[in-house]
Amino acid sequence: MTAFTRRNVLKGALAGAAAVVPAATATAHATSPAGVALVRSRLTLPSGIATGDVTADSGVLWSRASGPGRLVANLLAVDEDGSPLRGGRAFQRVLRGSAASENTDFTSRINAGHLPAGTRFALTLHFEDADGNAGETAQGSFSTAPGQGPLSSGRAPRKQSFVWTGDTAGQGWGINEEIGGMRGYAAMHATKPDFFIHSGDTIYADGPIAAQVTEPGGQIWRNLVTEEVSKVAETLNEYRGRHRYNLMDRNIRALYAEVPVIAQWDDHETTNNWYPGEILTDPRYTERRVDVLAARGRQAWQEYQPVAGLSTRAGDASTGFEPARIYRKISRGPQLDVFCLDMRTFKDPNTDGRETHPTHILGEEQARWLIQEVSRSKATWKVISADLPLGLIVPDGPVNQESLANRDAGAPLGKELEIAGVLSAFKRNRVKNVVWLTADVHYCAAHHYSPERAGFTDFDPFWEFVAGPINAGSFGPGELDGTFGPEVAFHKTGAYANQSPRSGENQFFGHVDLNEDDVFTVSLRNANGTVLWSKALHPER
Repeated sequence: MTAFTRRNVLKGALAGAAAVVPAATATAHATSPAGVALVRSRLTLPSGIATGDVTADSGVLWSRASGPGRLVANLLAVDEDGSPLRGGRAFQRVLRGSAASENTDFTSRINAGHLPAGTRFALTLHFEDADGNAGETAQGSFSTAPGQGPLSSGRAPRKQSFVWTGDTAGQGWGINEEIGGMRGYAAMHATKPDFFIHSGDTIYADGPIAAQVTEPGGQIWRNLVTEEVSKVAETLNEYRGRHRYNLMDRNIRALYAEVPVIAQWDDHETTNNWYPGEILTDPRYTERRVDVLAARGRQAWQEYQPVAGLSTRAGDASTGFEPARIYRKISRGPQLDVFCLDMRTFKDPNTDGRETHPTHILGEEQARWLIQEVSRSKATWKVISADLPLGLIVPDGPVNQESLANRDAGAPLGKELEIAGVLSAFKRNRVKNVVWLTADVHYCAAHHYSPERAGFTDFDPFWEFVAGPINAGSFGPGELDGTFGPEVAFHKTGAYANQSPRSGENQFFGHVDLNEDDVFTVSLRNANGTVLWSKALHPER
């Protein structure tokens, strides 16, 4: 991907639209009886800007205002030098989004559609108040995926790259400005990816963040703190405050302004290891009905993530996204489709996982959707972004299991039966080039699954790659369950349990480079950007 700076990506843009307007005040014409000018505060952008779910012809534009207003976007198609495209490739559009109010914590989004494929855009966002006064303007950029058709840029399909990870601000490790904040986000940004998959645990609503933490060896870790992160989140405002907190980090804001996000949720957006219908026994909570907490957590998550949904069209059959759904398909052109799962909303209770009848981790509707959409996909590569690993044992207490693995290497049982059905359908429908990506377990790993080693054999071999945490405590390794025949090709863990992000050596992200020949090269990297392991996968035709 060509390097774009904030300067060259906006070169030649309309001066009025592209200029950054700092947080300021505007003086009204009227004056008070004492002769002192009345002052109106301009709307600011306290949480930066973001784009998300960007396809070949669409994307979501997001920001948050300091008060009531309406989001306004200016999109300008630019070349590699940041100059406006000319002639038939010229494209400029002004879009207005939903109203930002207390009902959405002053967040707003715009569903930008009918965009030309394979095109770089300079983006400016600001809010207008009720009188039409423009507030602070922020600049960003993004690229639509390669594609063909009447709205394409006319260029041949090009390569693309992306990064993925999970686990932000967990185990009490928040924003430490003494080490430069959440530096793992800067390392991902430095790879200049075309998009970023956040594989879940976008916040840790159940993990209070203290001003100071003493690390092993006596070093003091100093966090930025806010009132909302000082306790477990229970109210809607406390859940919202967790998202506001993460966006205080300059590295996150810089990445989100220039790299589209595909966000999914897992457990810590609500509380640890939750499932529908659970009643908590944790004494830190006054509200112990998980369904109540999950509804608040979900509202805050959807308000703060740049995904389609709130204040936009009710549903989109092409992606599977509806107000009641988080799982969806993001088409990245002829090379790649991303299937973003929700392994939380439809999950059955955590048990030992050895039921002889199927229990749910996807739910029947999502499992059917996944089989159908992956089987129909014409893209060379089908990436399944899962918020839980398939073969790693993730305990929930001494007996129960959080994930689907159940410590039994034989035939599928419990939640494994649902995944076995998915894998069998892929084989039956002759689906090729499926790769699973995940985070969750707080270390990085490469797992190869094969029926030759498995207790269940009705599936084709595939890879699963694990990356994370990006800014949380590192752990691992976990134990593998042999039902689907996983084998460890590589792993890297923390030096000890709950190792802080101070050094960056044991926090992780993954990077994928997809070249013109459709070679899918995966690398696992630490939060300093060092490549630890890589593997080139060649497509089956």
